[in-house]
Amino acid sequence: MRVIDVTTHTVGTPWRELNFVELTTDTGLRGVGEARMVNKTDTLVACINEIGGRYVLGMDPFDVERLQWRVHWEDYARAGEVTQTALACFDQACHDLMGQELGVPVWKLLGGQFRQRVPSYANGWYQGDRNPESFATMVKNVVGRGYRALKVDPFGAATAELSQAQLQLSADIIGAIRAEVGPDVQIMIEMHGRFTAATALRVAEALEQYRPEWIEEPVPPYYPAAMKQVRAGTNLAIATGERAHTLADFREFFEQGTVDFVQADLTHFGGFTGMRKLAGWAEAYGLLMAPHNVTGPVGTAANLHFAIACGNYKILEHFNDFADPWVFDLVEGAPAVDPADGCFALPTAPGLGVRLNHEAIAARPRTRVHFNLMAEGWETRAAAPMPPVE
Repeated sequence: MRVIDVTTHTVGTPWRELNFVELTTDTGLRGVGEARMVNKTDTLVACINEIGGRYVLGMDPFDVERLQWRVHWEDYARAGEVTQTALACFDQACHDLMGQELGVPVWKLLGGQFRQRVPSYANGWYQGDRNPESFATMVKNVVGRGYRALKVDPFGAATAELSQAQLQLSADIIGAIRAEVGPDVQIMIEMHGRFTAATALRVAEALEQYRPEWIEEPVPPYYPAAMKQVRAGTNLAIATGERAHTLADFREFFEQGTVDFVQADLTHFGGFTGMRKLAGWAEAYGLLMAPHNVTGPVGTAANLHFAIACGNYKILEHFNDFADPWVFDLVEGAPAVDPADGCFALPTAPGLGVRLNHEAIAARPRTRVHFNLMAEGWETRAAAPMPPVE
């Protein structure tokens, strides 16, 4: 079995663009992968086309380790977000093809079934006014759909610092959410790397009374000394890693003990091949995986297969019930959260178990959005289009 064609499809939403890669083999099988690239869709598609023509066309889809090695070594460049995302799309599609060829779901290729149910937490649900009453109202829909966990960034467009008034408003929002959902629902606090270490510690102290499950990216990931300062100053668990793209990027987090939950994104970390290595390394430090996931149904399916097979797994992020729920129509066989327990069920179809709906994809052309987390009102997820490239 050899890859004879590489095809890309991009779907636009008001705030994100979803990129699908489809590999066709000489045996007639089609494998699919997906990633969402923030504000760099053109760059990603160009990288996919370049890598695809150089290394993927003609390859045996089972040779994923060799593909990773070639991209990292033969290109003689430092792998980062764009390269690792392109590689992740290919890696997902290759595993999809492997599973189809063997007639088994992908999780059987990743170590087999460790669990039958995968807990999920909701994101993208707070698209209203930034005040406690609004958030308390919106969160009813989250728990009403069966979620036992949710994530929220209550900090508006804060950058580096946060005034006392804004800190109080943010704390009041979290307090209103906690009062509405009760003591048993997990609340993850998303900081989006907004703060200096000093500000992050002020925020952590103010929110500790609401028992958050973790604080996420309290400082930008490229300031290890600042992360050490936060770690030393709070008892709250710290989650980070969505903007780390290679194994080496996690070295200081692990060795310095500054991360409790590892949030690498499968679709930005080289796919299953990269994530399996990271999970093994995290296990050596007694850490749990909680992957970042802001993709549509294909990337979510890939994450689900990884979660089924990964022993040191905590929980899977999920946007699609609240942000652009029509993305379920982009495929056949989209995974969905069971409202009975807030979990994904065990997938059983061969490969990833999802197939692209090309008509639905064609009906949702690119939006060329610029999603700016530092702009007022970003929570509405109605980002402005990017200016055209000259």
